[in-house]
Amino acid sequence: MYPTSFATVETQVGTLTVVVSPRGVRRIALPSDDAERAIRETGARPGPIGPVRGQLEEYFAGTRTSFDAPLDLEGLPPFRTKVLGALQHVPFGEVTTYKGLAVDVDNPGAVRAVGTACARNPLPLLIPCHRVVRSDGHLGRYRGGEDMKRFLLALEGHLE
Repeated sequence: MYPTSFATVETQVGTLTVVVSPRGVRRIALPSDDAERAIRETGARPGPIGPVRGQLEEYFAGTRTSFDAPLDLEGLPPFRTKVLGALQHVPFGEVTTYKGLAVDVDNPGAVRAVGTACARNPLPLLIPCHRVVRSDGHLGRYRGGEDMKRFLLALEGHLE
């Protein structure tokens, strides 16, 4: 194992900054995020990020439909952890709704809280919050922006 480290991965949606702890992937900063803050908060230093680099490259090349790099969700609040766990079961190329996800975590009235958990997802892409849409069929918000959400859903074959 290695200490908490970070590296960047160039993709069609911009530069991702990936932070990996000895337990697993700890954070992915999207191009719209403050990557320097993510690095500072985790104490990461430049270094290897293990298998997640190749998995992200394969995903963006259209040859990977799931991720199996270990994740480090230590320290997250229990409700957010539960929502992120449910999100991991939304299959490639499919979507769910914020309401559906609230039902999945046995809290059907927590639609807004589910939205907040998605917005604060420390591991976008690996935990696919881009696969959550509004009940009325609209895409809904995405921390990476609407264009990035459309790109990801199109990459997965959900949008034309």
